[in-house]
This record gives sequence, C-alpha cells and structure tokens, in this order.
Amino acid sequence: MTMDTAITVIQVVLTLFAAFTGLGKLIVPYAKLAAIAAWVNDFKPEHIRLISVLEVFAAVGLIVPLFLPSLTMLAPLAAVGLALVMAGAMATHLRRAEYLNIAGNLMWLGLALFVAYGRLVGIAV
Repeated sequence: MTMDTAITVIQVVLTLFAAFTGLGKLIVPYAKLAAIAAWVNDFKPEHIRLISVLEVFAAVGLIVPLFLPSLTMLAPLAAVGLALVMAGAMATHLRRAEYLNIAGNLMWLGLALFVAYGRLVGIAV
C-alpha cells in the first residue's frame, strides 16, 4: 500500500467519523444529547449546533477533493479544521477530568494532522 492510499483511507475514515458525530449532534435534541453526554451541559445549544456544523463541514471538505481534484487544497484545510475541533474537545474533557475521552480525541487529532501534512506534501511535490 502506498502512502497516498493510506492517506486516502484515513481521509475516508475521518470523513465518516466527522459526518457521523456532526450529524448525530445536529439530529438529536439538546436535552437528549445532554442526557447521553454530560459534557454537553457545559455548552449552550447554539454552541453544540456550531460544533456540529463545523464537523459536518470538515467531513465535506475531506471527501470532496477525492472526487474533484481541482479542490485538492480543501482536504488539508478541512483536516486542520477537524484537528482544531478535536483540540477543543480535548480541552473540554481535560477540564472535566474525562481522560479516556482525551485519548480518543488525541487519536482523531493525530489522524487529521497526518492527513493535513500528507496532503500538503503531496500538493507541494
């Protein structure tokens, strides 16, 4: 498997993750979401909606360049955006001492930065 193939596979996995989590938070009502995930109580419903929309935009930005090569630069930008969302999630879980969640966020952040770096190097070549 080439590095480009590995990056593409991770890009698709990140797309599925961001789309699933983003759309999930958009579809589930705030009260029900707060009952499922305690961290939601730290934010207003509008903030949860914003985080959700950012995740969905990241998913779109990660997948579209695979079908439209003219938008290649969109993938690393979306990956960095998703990494920033994950950094914010890590800060929230750190404040709440939810260390297991931090490990998961760190994994997604690392994968997003790997895709961003891999795609930027690919563009530069």
